[in-house]
Parts: sequence; C-alpha cells; structure tokens
Amino acid sequence: MERGNQTSIFEFFLWGLSEKPEQQHILFLLFLWMYVVTVTGNLLIVLAIGTDTRLHTPMYFFLANLSCADILFTSTTVPKALVNIQTQSRSISYAGCLAQLYFFLTFGDMDIFLLATMAYDRYVAICHPLHYRMIMSFQRCTLMVTACWILTNLLAMIHTFLMFRLSFCSKKIIPDFFCDLGPLMKVSCSDTQINELMLLVLGGAVILIPFMLILVSYIFIVSTILRVPSVQGKLKAFSTCGSHLAVVVLFFGTVIRAYLCPSSSSSNSLEEDTAAAVMYTVVTPLLNPFIYSLRNKDMKGALARLLRGRVFSWGQ
Repeated sequence: MERGNQTSIFEFFLWGLSEKPEQQHILFLLFLWMYVVTVTGNLLIVLAIGTDTRLHTPMYFFLANLSCADILFTSTTVPKALVNIQTQSRSISYAGCLAQLYFFLTFGDMDIFLLATMAYDRYVAICHPLHYRMIMSFQRCTLMVTACWILTNLLAMIHTFLMFRLSFCSKKIIPDFFCDLGPLMKVSCSDTQINELMLLVLGGAVILIPFMLILVSYIFIVSTILRVPSVQGKLKAFSTCGSHLAVVVLFFGTVIRAYLCPSSSSSNSLEEDTAAAVMYTVVTPLLNPFIYSLRNKDMKGALARLLRGRVFSWGQ
C-alpha cells in the first residue's frame, strides 16, 4: 500500500478487551467505573494539592504531576476502548493510531520517571533529613519535572517517527485494545529490526534504569528505618513503603512483561498480553490515589477541606 493512501484512508482494527460478545456489556461497565474513579480520584488530588498551601512541598508537587500524568495516561486508551465496545466497532484510523501511540508513550514514560523521582525524594527525606530543603529546592524540583516531560516527549517522538517508515499488511487487526509498539510491529509487513532494536535499547533503559533506582532508594530507606528505635515508627514507615513498593512492583512487573518479554501470537498469549496491559494502563492509575493519598493524614485533611469548601459554596 502506498504511503499517501495509507495515511489518508488506512484503518486498523483493534483486537479489543475480549472476543466474547456476552462479556462486552460487563467490560464496558467495569472499565467505565474504573475510568471515572481514576479521573475523579486523581483530579481531587491535584485540586487538593493546588489549593492547600500546607501541601506545597516537593513530595506533593511530584504527586500532583503523577496524578496529572495518570489522568492523561488513562484517557489516552480507555475512552476509545469504551467507544469501540459501545458502538461494536473496533476501527481506528492510521493517524489516530499513531497519535494514540505518541501520547500513550509520553504519559506512560512520565509515570515511570515520576515514580523514580518520588522514590528519590523519599530517600533524601528519610536518609538525609537535615539537607532535604537544600537538595530538594523548588527550583531543582521544577527542573527535574521539566526534564522528565521533555525526555518523555523526545522518546515518544523517536518511536512514533520510526513507525512512519513501516508499511502494514492487509491483515490489520492489532492484537491489543490500543495502539502500542509491539502490537503495531506484529501487523507490519516491513522490516521492523530497527524498531525492535530501539524498543529493546530505549525501552529497556526507560524501564530498567528507573526501576533499579527505585529499588536502590528503598534499600537505603529500609536500612535507615531499621535503625529507628521506635517499633511503632518502624511499623508505620514499613506500612507506607510496603504499599508504595507494591504499586511499583505491579506497574513495572507488567510493563516488563509487555515490553521486554517476547510473546507468541496464540490466543492465550493475546489474553495474557491484554491482561498485563490492563494492569499498567488502568489498574495502577486507579490504585495510585488510594496508595499515595488516602493513607496520608495531610492529604486526607486537604481532601476533606476541599470537599467541605465545595459543598459550602454550592449551598450558598
């Protein structure tokens, strides 16, 4: 197929969340509920942090950016999946597919970098408390987040532009519920060696380096906590760190499964790949507001003040 025709009239078809018609209504309601809860929860976090001056600290600054990234990350894939289920259409245009790929990679990588940044912030706060304000100054935090946004956009551009060089076969069913690198390469009839190499090199670096930095940060955090004399203090710290690590392991485990572990094209592998994709695109952004906020007294207080203020203003 010629490039001009491909970009103007070419369409892909998404494999979707399930092939079974009887599951479509349940999946629609389930994913609609998860999407609404994810957007509402993360939006409340952003509003609470933005309106409460007591939360204008590095930790909550990073958390607000993570919540924004989670809203955008989920909104890149779930609304299109919901529309396709409701309309019983699985089509997505060539331009729409590549646009979805670009934003998915941008916000997905941003999630990864922010999780690593937040782990570093906790490392400095717990292991070097006397130098925390100097190390995590407002200017440095802003620079770190800006660098993350710039880097994620550059990485997404590289992968998306490399997709432009590929042509696609008549069998255009993408084995996923959204446009992603691996599934798109599977339906290409071009040589994908360069794309696969860049996915392995850049993808491996983007996933594994932050993951190792998070693990190293938490190793130092745990070793510092173990020196705390108070048993209650240890339990509280381990409870918080444990919940954070659980989300990190869930997110990175499924991302590594999706990007760095090859899979076959069998029906079982497609279902496993889809389940892994759901975990890091839908479940993790859903859990983040609960893990990072509702277990935190300051955040719960800010949310309560935010909601009380809104209810009071509506009552006027």
